[in-house]
Amino acid sequence: MLPVDIARLVRASWVLAREGVINALPLPEPRPFAVSAALLLAGAIRRRGAASRAERLSIAFSRLGPSYVKLGQFLATRPDVVGAALATDLAELQDAMPDFGLAGARAVIGDSFGLEATRLFPELGGPIAAASIAQVHKAAVTDRDGRHDVAVKVLRPGIGRRIASDLAGFYLAARLIERLAPRVRRLRPVAVVDTLARSLTLEMDLRLEAAALSEMAQNTADDDDFRVPTVDWRRTSRSVLTMEWIDGIKLSDVTAIRAAGHDLPKLAATLLQSFLRHALRDGFFHADMHQGNLFVDAAGRIVAVDFGIVGRLGPRERRFLAEILHGFITRNYRRVAEVHFEAGYVPPEQELETFAQALRAVGEPLHGVPASEIAMSRLLNQLFETTELFAMQTRPELILLQKTMVVVEGVARSLDPDLDMWKVSEPVVSNWIARNLGPIGRIETAVSAAGDLLALAPRLPRVFDAIETIATRTEAADESRRRRRSIALPLWIGALSLAVIAASSLGWF
Repeated sequence: MLPVDIARLVRASWVLAREGVINALPLPEPRPFAVSAALLLAGAIRRRGAASRAERLSIAFSRLGPSYVKLGQFLATRPDVVGAALATDLAELQDAMPDFGLAGARAVIGDSFGLEATRLFPELGGPIAAASIAQVHKAAVTDRDGRHDVAVKVLRPGIGRRIASDLAGFYLAARLIERLAPRVRRLRPVAVVDTLARSLTLEMDLRLEAAALSEMAQNTADDDDFRVPTVDWRRTSRSVLTMEWIDGIKLSDVTAIRAAGHDLPKLAATLLQSFLRHALRDGFFHADMHQGNLFVDAAGRIVAVDFGIVGRLGPRERRFLAEILHGFITRNYRRVAEVHFEAGYVPPEQELETFAQALRAVGEPLHGVPASEIAMSRLLNQLFETTELFAMQTRPELILLQKTMVVVEGVARSLDPDLDMWKVSEPVVSNWIARNLGPIGRIETAVSAAGDLLALAPRLPRVFDAIETIATRTEAADESRRRRRSIALPLWIGALSLAVIAASSLGWF
């Protein structure tokens, strides 16, 4: 840790305290840091021009630079760490930074491909959007199929060095928190920074984002209501991502969507069902589905962009998710509790019936209530409180999923305030359960297992030979150890006797 990194961390702490971030954190009392009083004093002298805490947060993180903007956005996905209220405010943090100009982008493109930017992009316009990691340009290229528009995403110059330095400060802060605030260790602050570091590392290689776009395109090839831009791999590198230009209306512009004649309730349902389909069917989902990353095209399809953050769920997690959602939909709280125990989310020493009772307290208030008054965010916040009560460990993959569900719900409700989350979710969840956990799913599982056995059959003789060899070697090793022990005992007795004789001759006894 260099002194400059420590200085940056101290400055960041002061800025965050001044805008009320430190004071809003759910830290135990008394405050664990000796500098807390000074920070809180700075927090009391807040910027007066910002009306809300969300605005102050935006000022603070934007002032500290790209790494802190990403940190704020990441913490918005962890209400278990920063608390539900602060996470909600952080979710409004805009990933908008000053651009680095057209000349800067051309320099990055030239360094990345080893040739002049004009050779790749004869018509490259100025930046149209600038975020913490990269900025976007509109360009025109000519290929075999003629001239067409593309979107070009270019990494910020020197962003890797800046993020590496800031991450060192984040790790220092996380270690101090774990050392000085024992009650917070359950939330694993260092592991939180580890996750952020991995996410930032992936985001700084635009080839990985291109691969995520390609994978999502393959998964949704047969979906009529959702798609993603195609990737121009010839013009894509670690620092440059080129993809199809999307002509569409952002989902944030509800007035324009309505004026274009689109069915808003249908779009809201499509958005929610698409997300659940990706998570359950594919185990791969866009984890940053805010309004700025979603468009509706002329055909009424939802188009998603910016795949810097994606989430994955394994087969077990997908089954647990489906059964938990289905249990809440059908009010089978005991089954929801059983799934939590089967998944290992709840420690085995906890009581199943008591946990089911706690889940009923979460789910029942949501039934029989008008759809416009039901919020997934409220459900998840109550679930977080329940998990703490029953000593559940943090599950990063589920936290990311839950955060994305809250964001998707918010976007969907902006299109249809009366959206019934349970009614819209039910077909996707029920179909997945019927398909994967019903008779067809069991047959497919059996067929898959039989196929695995058939594939293993030709190798069985070699497996048995290997087992026999290991057994023979083990027997030989045991015999050798017995032989060594039978020889070693007389040797140790002899050595001890010689030592006694030598000691006697020296007059030690």
